[in-house]
Formats: sequence, structure tokens, C-alpha cells
Amino acid sequence: MDGAKKPGTGKRLCIVGASGKLGRYMVQHALDRGYEVVGVCREQSVHKLAEFEGRITVIPGATDDRAVIARAVNGCDAVLTVLVPWGVNHYAFGTAGAVLNHARPGARLVFSCGWHITRDGSKDVYTRRFKLYAAVFGRLAKLARVVDVDDQVEACRMIFASDTRWTVVRGSDLTEGDSQGLPVWSQHVGDPVLASNLTRRVDYARFMVEAVENDALVHEAPAIVGRLTPSALAHADRPA
Repeated sequence: MDGAKKPGTGKRLCIVGASGKLGRYMVQHALDRGYEVVGVCREQSVHKLAEFEGRITVIPGATDDRAVIARAVNGCDAVLTVLVPWGVNHYAFGTAGAVLNHARPGARLVFSCGWHITRDGSKDVYTRRFKLYAAVFGRLAKLARVVDVDDQVEACRMIFASDTRWTVVRGSDLTEGDSQGLPVWSQHVGDPVLASNLTRRVDYARFMVEAVENDALVHEAPAIVGRLTPSALAHADRPA
């Protein structure tokens, strides 16, 4: 609307992991909504943010470095964090801990992860195929010292136990493509609405950014799926 104030106008938002595919989409969504953006990424990845030069502040450094995070989140109203469990040195746990410890009191904190993270194991329901894949992939990745899925699990447990204004967005498989709109979400994995297990990456990023202004998502771990996927359309008429 003409003259309408954008949701993020006047607010400062930090994106931890800004140089990745998801991170760059989040940067663009945040700028579109009028946020002042601070991006954190490894020094060797700063060039990936060249398209935003002059429009955002970039803080280079490891995202699990507490000094880097403390500098980046200073004065921020919200922090969006891509929880990536690289290596076997508790990278995701260190990143989450740095954000939780250094974000200002009352800041809105939104984290990204996959469906394998469970908020309540008795209510999240996983197929046998999903559990087998997660177990095999997790074991092989850890042996190769590439990814430690358990690191992300522990990071999310720490977030769930904190008294901050957190949201953990649990993403399905991701794909590129034009936006389908804001993804559909459920409190629990296994909900039929999620069966298609596919979300456009640009829409995952949009959900992350819009969660900042959505107080209904505080202390929630929404599992999301693309709005135009078959499962979402099949359940489009159910009560929200």
C-alpha cells in the first residue's frame, strides 16, 4: 500500500550464515521488508554477498566464534540463524550458544534446521524410511567428519530449554524455483499436510523472516512444507 510502513522499518536484524543459499534469500527478504541487515559468514565466503554491497553490514568470521557473534548481534532486534552442523567440533551447538548468550534480552531469535529435530518425540511421527535414512546418513557423515547431525540435535535442545523468544523452523527437503507463497506449517512431523516433504528454498527463507513479526510462533518448532505441494493443497480447507 502507498505510504504503508514496512514491517521491519527501523529494526536491525542479524542473519548468521548469510552467505549460504538460504542465507542470501533471507537477506533479500529482510531488505524487502525494510530491515537494517547485518550478515555473518566465514571470511572466505564474503564474496558471495557481493550483490548486497552497500546495503548490508558484513561481519566475517566463524559463526561459532562468540566474539564475532557478540559484535554482530549488538543492537539487533532479531537474529536469524542457519544451524549448520559442519564437522565434528560442535559447530551448530557453538553457534546456537553464542546467539543465545549474546543476543539482547527480548530479541526475537529464529533458527533453521531439518525435520529430524523433534520438539516432542511422542508427538512427532517419522516413517521407517525417514528414520533409516537419517540414521545411515548421520553415521556416514560423522565417520567422514563432514557433518555431525547429533550436534544440531543438541543445539536445538539447548534452544528449547532457553527462556529467550525463540522459534525453530524445521524444513522439509528443499528445492529451487519461483515462490509458491508462505509455506504451510504444523506443530508435529507426521501431520498429513507435510507428506509432500518439499519446500522452495526462497519460501523457507521467507518463513524465517516473517516469523520475526509473528508472536504466535514464539516457543514453537513449526515443521513446514510448500504451500502448493499436493499434501498442502489436499488439506487446504482444514482449520488453521
